[in-house]
Amino acid sequence: MTASVHPVDQKLAPTLLAPLALQHVLVMYAGAVAVPLIVGRALNLAPEEVAFLISADLFACGIATLIQCFGFPGVGIRLPVMMGVTFASLGPMLSMANAPDVGLLGIFGSVIVAGLFGLLVAPFISRLLPLFPPVVTGTIILVIGLSLMRVGINWAGGGQPTMIKVVDGVPGAFPNPNYAQLPGLAVAFFVLLVILALLRWTTGFARNIAVLLGIVAGCALAGVLGMMHFDKVGQAAWVGIILPFHFGMPQFHLVPSITMCIVMIVVMIESLGMFLALGDITGRKITREALTRGLRADGLGTLIGGIFNTFPYTSFSQNVGLVGVTGVRSRWVTIAGGGILIVLGLLPKMAALVEAVPQVVLGGAGLVMFGMVAATGARILATVDFRTNANNLFVVAISVGFGMIPIVAPTFFKALPHDLHPLLESGILLAAIVSVSLNAFFNGVKSEAEASAEAAGAAAAVEHG
Repeated sequence: MTASVHPVDQKLAPTLLAPLALQHVLVMYAGAVAVPLIVGRALNLAPEEVAFLISADLFACGIATLIQCFGFPGVGIRLPVMMGVTFASLGPMLSMANAPDVGLLGIFGSVIVAGLFGLLVAPFISRLLPLFPPVVTGTIILVIGLSLMRVGINWAGGGQPTMIKVVDGVPGAFPNPNYAQLPGLAVAFFVLLVILALLRWTTGFARNIAVLLGIVAGCALAGVLGMMHFDKVGQAAWVGIILPFHFGMPQFHLVPSITMCIVMIVVMIESLGMFLALGDITGRKITREALTRGLRADGLGTLIGGIFNTFPYTSFSQNVGLVGVTGVRSRWVTIAGGGILIVLGLLPKMAALVEAVPQVVLGGAGLVMFGMVAATGARILATVDFRTNANNLFVVAISVGFGMIPIVAPTFFKALPHDLHPLLESGILLAAIVSVSLNAFFNGVKSEAEASAEAAGAAAAVEHG
């Protein structure tokens, strides 16, 4: 390995690569399987069909991750990214699931349309780079971290405070009786302590896989306490083949397709923030061409998702936090993670084993990782001139306030048209829109060259700060 190789492109030894990749898979697994699980149950699919949805999702996750990280001509940002189903699509898909003339095949059709749409509009979305100076990117990344903390806290509590159950064919929300129980909180706290101890008193490889070791220790404790069960592992098949159009040929409906295209715009703007965050964390300059390749991979991954019986894909922000915690910036780690996901999709028994990891175990790790995302945003904001340009304070303050609305007041926008909810229920998107608008209002929009130079300077400051 030569000194000229950027850390993002460094190839690690297999003995290092495998545990680091598995760590990424464990971090994103719960989020990856949640959407197909909820949609499958909302559609009253048989248990074996829900299991197939989950396997298909893992398989497509792996393919999309390889496309994004390994890269092909014109596609893939070639950064350490793990791809998974976006939660922004969940609400619209549940509405489609309840529409008798749409159903699962109509969902797959709208996903395919959204994927093609994403491929077409990627170059136009990437031209927004001059709108994202450090005051904007730092604010968005800070809000990403704060938004993710809700996920990590709920993981530590054992899931969501309310559960979605299907009663008489209609999904509804019911209190989760297992939420915030003392044994689960104790396990999450134990995982957190193990990770902190490893970060404090170890170096090198052990420090790099501190999150994985914390999860393993948490699983051991959960097993002793009877909180980890392997019934599904024994019932699962060893091998399962994922074929395109398993449920039949997709159906195309105008309104669902338009709705999913709107979701795709939301996803791509969020991905823009993720890519800029990874650029800052890894020290790699993010150009407009790189953003275009990354956004195209989102579109291509979504298209593949629709073909292979699954849903829209995006870059998972929790794995961005993991990159920040471990300091391992090689994209070959997530390439290996993509390979593991493909294997899990083809080996239902192995997928069931990973699924057996309790959410409370992931919660202890999530508090560390997601806090690191917010801390990265704070470090970027530390490079912003607040002393001579007080207007930057207003950009940050108001944007963070808007970004917190969906978190602290989920029903705040309930009186607005339902079609706007995919846009308004994303705190990241709200923060992005408000910060971009306020920065343009107070500071104007710089040229692409000036914006790239400023972003590179901020990345260098963060890298050596």
